[in-house]
Amino acid sequence: MIETRAPAPVRVALDRPDDFDAWRAQARALVAARIPPDHVVWSLAGESAADLFAESSTLDGLPAAPVHPVRASKAFLEVAASAILHSDDGRFALLYRLLWRLQQEPQLMGNAADRDVGRLARMVGHVRRDIHKMRAFVRFRAVRDEDGAERYVAWFEPDHHIVRRNADFFLNRFASQRWSILTPLLSLDWDGERLREGPGARREDAPAEDAAEDLWGRYYASIFNPARLKVAAMVKEMPRRYWKNLPEARLIPGLIAGAQAREAAMVEAGAAPSAEAPPASLEEIARGILSCRRCAIGCNGTRAVAGEGPARAQLMIVGEQPGDQEEQAGRPFVGPAGQLLALHLEQAGLDRARARITNAVRHFKFEPRGKLRLHRNPSADEIDRCRWWLDAERKLVRPSVILALGASAGRAILGRTPSIGKERGLPLPLGDGSLLWLTAHPSYLLRLDGEARIREEQRFRQDLRGLAAHLRERPDGPPER
Repeated sequence: MIETRAPAPVRVALDRPDDFDAWRAQARALVAARIPPDHVVWSLAGESAADLFAESSTLDGLPAAPVHPVRASKAFLEVAASAILHSDDGRFALLYRLLWRLQQEPQLMGNAADRDVGRLARMVGHVRRDIHKMRAFVRFRAVRDEDGAERYVAWFEPDHHIVRRNADFFLNRFASQRWSILTPLLSLDWDGERLREGPGARREDAPAEDAAEDLWGRYYASIFNPARLKVAAMVKEMPRRYWKNLPEARLIPGLIAGAQAREAAMVEAGAAPSAEAPPASLEEIARGILSCRRCAIGCNGTRAVAGEGPARAQLMIVGEQPGDQEEQAGRPFVGPAGQLLALHLEQAGLDRARARITNAVRHFKFEPRGKLRLHRNPSADEIDRCRWWLDAERKLVRPSVILALGASAGRAILGRTPSIGKERGLPLPLGDGSLLWLTAHPSYLLRLDGEARIREEQRFRQDLRGLAAHLRERPDGPPER
């Protein structure tokens, strides 16, 4: 146990709410003098401390030199420097209580179940998110100073005391411009040579919209992709309270409202790209995709890769697109991902030779890097346009179950981008009486290593074993050798 004094309560007033060095010096002196946490009242200069004690003293009465050595782990100091930026009035007391406990519990910060350690971790998370939000959602508007020089001014409302911590970020990126960031508690002003701090400001002190914002709004609307819209994820990353400061935000409600209709139109365009009759045979599909130019991938000069396998099959396996080796060989799933797939199919008791194997997109989309061709994911529009060929192949093969490898393959079947994490390994009924079985693409497994690779391969095996068990129970017979 730490031997403590029984002093009068000590009142500590800090000049700034984000001054970690000042807090650290005061806390070190308190611990060295053996002042327990419940005898310390923390406040900010100019505020009346909420002190329940009738009398209190200051640090002036403590010894100038440390009486006892003070220990603080590196892990504690790192998180404390962030947590002190939190707006919680109890942060100073929490940090001091942890520092006090560290003198007898040097491994305390490794105990995530500890109440104080957990609270500190949550505060650090809040601060980090607020730092990120400021960097992401500050929008500068051009104004003219009295001398006619151009200046960029932004308004931001942080949740925590993170403005000073973010100053270097904006200095490094906008060192050549003159700018000001106004917030309710603190303002920053950079004149090209010196950074100055000023008092808090009001929203009305920031300029209104400028001409560039109309151009930005038109650009934002043009790149908005309704097929990739996830409203919940968007709002989590960009909370609505920041929208009022973003020029593009006024467009978001209308873009969300029209997203579903636009996506349906994209899918319909992909399902019926022309008035021509669907191919009458698999051979006709193989010939047709060679000259297909309905999307940019079909125009990139690569050779289309047709599906292979029985003309009638109980199981159809759909991948994303051919890769470099598949394009050169003219066959689907012959590269590393195909070899891994074949291994897992055999282990699950599924015969690859009795399955129809094809892809959602028939040409290889890539990015050239010297002599290499690096895989690029097809867009939702490209998948939807190529869906016409896959629908024709499904009608001819008439599989009872379709195994979709990855989200792109799932979209080609469903007309929407599925969540592999939530929908994998379960039979999903389709409108033609067949079932869809979702799992990850084997190329995803190849990108992992260590425990992550082991864990995901186990899930992949479970998905295929579940599929094999399901096929054995169907009346049209198992695909066994």
